[in-house]
Amino acid sequence: MKIPLLLLAIVQSALLAGGQVLLKFALDRMLPFGWNLTFWKSVFLNWQFAACGLCYGAGSLLWFYIIKNFPFSMAYPLVSLSYVFGMLAALFIFHEPVEWTKWLGVILIMGGCWFIAR
Repeated sequence: MKIPLLLLAIVQSALLAGGQVLLKFALDRMLPFGWNLTFWKSVFLNWQFAACGLCYGAGSLLWFYIIKNFPFSMAYPLVSLSYVFGMLAALFIFHEPVEWTKWLGVILIMGGCWFIAR
């Protein structure tokens, strides 16, 4: 029995959004760009940057499974669920204001994903 596509897409989208959140944290801790050892140490000794890569890697592996086992016409639109997780991260992690029109967009995305995965 295959795991339902919608569940897999939710996990994959959460990994992508988590990678973006970690990347933002990593970039905030990095030094200004430069072709010197100090800058590159700030990149590669940054745990958020490493964790970002792990999230992207895991999300990519899961994406391989998804597109191998499900119709592409169903799988690809479900990537938009990452926008939902991004909006939640903006609100709860970065404490950004989110207007009602953006919430309406999130609701429409979720509804569309529900119809696609059925």
